Amino acid sequence: MMLNFRTKFVAAGALALSLGLGAVPAKAQEFINVLTGGTSGVYYPLGVALSEIYGKGIEGARTQVQATKASVENLNLLQQGKGEIAFALGDAVKLAAEGNTEAGYPGKLDKLRGIAAIYPNYIQIVASKESGIKTLADLKGKSLSVGAPASGTELNARAIFAAAGLKYEDLGRVEYLPFAESVELIKNRQLDATLQSAGLGVASIRDLATSVPINVVAVPAQDVAKIGSPYLSVTIPKGTYEGQTEDVATAAVGNFLITHADVSDETAYQMTKLLFENLDQLAAAHAAAKAIDMAKALDGMPVPLHPGAERYYKEKGLVK
Repeated sequence: MMLNFRTKFVAAGALALSLGLGAVPAKAQEFINVLTGGTSGVYYPLGVALSEIYGKGIEGARTQVQATKASVENLNLLQQGKGEIAFALGDAVKLAAEGNTEAGYPGKLDKLRGIAAIYPNYIQIVASKESGIKTLADLKGKSLSVGAPASGTELNARAIFAAAGLKYEDLGRVEYLPFAESVELIKNRQLDATLQSAGLGVASIRDLATSVPINVVAVPAQDVAKIGSPYLSVTIPKGTYEGQTEDVATAAVGNFLITHADVSDETAYQMTKLLFENLDQLAAAHAAAKAIDMAKALDGMPVPLHPGAERYYKEKGLVK
């Protein structure tokens, strides 16, 4: 009995000693949670690639990718310290900094800090050919999914509708669904159209276009001009989706990588540096990343730069 007690005592002492000694040289583990969007969008595959890049490139980093409802949820989570870097649409970031409660923010999100402007999101309105929807006006009386509630996509939908003189009440039915679920409903003839704010060639619309004949609905340049900054008039090139035989005018809004003030300067510096040093890996994850350009990294940034990111841009001569 005594031997058993002594064995346990020695073992416990050895464990305590190893823990105590181990704690001295051990470096605190860096946890980086990458906030993305739905798994069928563009944010998610880019977030997976970014987490792999950071996991390998930042010493002691443990990374995680979190699928979310995208921009608005991401920014609220950053403010709460529940993520270290997030993808978000420019207008959503601007409204977050302003504390726009109608957009889904409890107040001004004052901890948000910028990492980089990345690629533009194209507002892509796609309807089944069977629905007969060819223009924005044709949406009256029809069913449309506008994205998850208070998501960046849904904020885009509100802006487009207001510019076109439309209201949700003009629709036959409004659904607030993620991209993949919207597509499944159209395939099953339970929904006429979907509005998706994403990089060109988004997987959900590619999937839809290969399953049923589609119409890509234009957002005219004059409507985009009514909205103004940060919206730009752009073109979805013909052939982007199967059966799309013509260029289609629409609006675009820039995407940003955002962090928060409590992330260390060194981590923010490394996140910025590794982003631009691994663009090939990001482009392999999704073609939208081909549009990421360091020369445009500060364009339209709606919130203050994180000091760590600023240090990187100073090294590259983008900030004096």
